Amino acid sequence: MKKNQFSRLLAFLERLDQSKTSYTMEHSRDDALMVTVLVPGEYWEVEFLEDGGVEIERYRSDGSIHDESVLDELFALCSDEPTPPSEVLGHGASRARK
Repeated sequence: MKKNQFSRLLAFLERLDQSKTSYTMEHSRDDALMVTVLVPGEYWEVEFLEDGGVEIERYRSDGSIHDESVLDELFALCSDEPTPPSEVLGHGASRARK
């Protein structure tokens, strides 16, 4: 017999707790509950879907450390106002094209 999704979620959370792994939970999709797991140099988004599926995305750091000047890029990406590509990419950057 297959475990129901709630049992699978609880078992997953118990494993995280036992391993003392940091995580948060959120409900950002109508059909899923997401657990964001934080580990050194990366984080994982583990979504438990209503239909019984589990989707996982991993985000890994490339090890680069930046100063606060990159915050302008962050806000340019989040802004509703168009930003010229040269400002987002920097003066020496290149951009892939179709």
